[in-house]
Amino acid sequence: MMRRIAIVGAGQSGLQLGLSLLDTGYDVTIVTNRTADQIRQGKVMSSQCMFHTALQTERDVGLNFWEEQCPAVEGIGFTLVSPETGKPAFSWSARLERYAQSVDQRVKMPYWIEEFERRGGKLIIQDVGIDELEQLTTEYELVLLAAGKGEVVKQFVRDDERSTFDKPQRALALTYVTGMKPMSPYSRVTFNVIPGVGEYFCFPALTVTGPCEIMVFEGIPGGPMDCWQDAKTPEQHLQMSKDILNTYLPWEAERCENIEITDAGGYLAGRFPPSVRKPILTLPSGRQVFGMADALVVNDPITGQGSNNAAKCSKIYFDAILAHDTQSFTPEWMQQTFERYWSYAEKVVAWTNSLLVPPQPQMIDVLAAASQNQAIASTIANNFDDPRNFSPWWFDAEQAQHFIESKSCQKVA
Repeated sequence: MMRRIAIVGAGQSGLQLGLSLLDTGYDVTIVTNRTADQIRQGKVMSSQCMFHTALQTERDVGLNFWEEQCPAVEGIGFTLVSPETGKPAFSWSARLERYAQSVDQRVKMPYWIEEFERRGGKLIIQDVGIDELEQLTTEYELVLLAAGKGEVVKQFVRDDERSTFDKPQRALALTYVTGMKPMSPYSRVTFNVIPGVGEYFCFPALTVTGPCEIMVFEGIPGGPMDCWQDAKTPEQHLQMSKDILNTYLPWEAERCENIEITDAGGYLAGRFPPSVRKPILTLPSGRQVFGMADALVVNDPITGQGSNNAAKCSKIYFDAILAHDTQSFTPEWMQQTFERYWSYAEKVVAWTNSLLVPPQPQMIDVLAAASQNQAIASTIANNFDDPRNFSPWWFDAEQAQHFIESKSCQKVA
């Protein structure tokens, strides 16, 4: 008997899990509220820079359709702006041991949806509320909620112990552009911190019109970069992006003299509170729905971990479902499976949250030391692939000193 599983949501985690399960002989249905074409023709949804380990989870199940055409992100650079002078207090960059890539979800998700149907999956286009979840739980052995947005996600109870914030920590904006001067000698995420204002970073990607650069703005609420509500058109949004760089980051503005927005949907602005929810939704009938990825762990994009978390969560859930064989999917199994994911995500969340509040002195010490020591820069850059490696030295002054000293005798070419 093929086991029947339903997944609500057709993003990174839901589609990756659905396609993985199909290939292993499961009967999988995905329910989502937009068709492939509606996604393709809509607005951008995220910045989705994925690092090696997350990309490998896609390769393992044959979903890396854009590997050849998507520009590689070969490194990470960091600049701290001095509040006194407005110029860089220090800067550094380091190569990634293995490249990262960002494929616009408007390119990836529609193709994955079509691939899911090609491989024999069942797709249902409809909005899902409690009534629809009740219906699904009568027809399927396991119902997963993989949607990051929408009313139904809010039915999952916030986990107060694991959630640090209850309101948005940044006013967020994305601008997808062509015509930006590339970084040399290698492409990279250029990450800039402007104390009291916010953060800006930018990196190469692949969008519906071809290669592009994604500009990501993270404005402190109420500050000068919290301004996007005034931009009503793509052109106004692009102009506001340029104005911010001209004011605060002239070295980034120099790269942007000839930029144009990729397409009418190539921009986004919004805000959300980073939070963690409990993994099991018990419906009025008493039956359970199991949340995953963004439905449960909502991370601010400041560290670029969202799609990475989703891919890794998908892999953990996939392995847990396979290992469970023919046993029933009990609430105990759901909780255990989520805890396995949380043992990874907890460290990612802690690291991300540490960048949303004024930094602790040892964090600045480490970042400054990276500008003097390439081994430190390389470690920080490559830890984006697995942020658990930032513990304990990112969070602890004494450990930070040990870390800096341990690297001072290393030389990296």
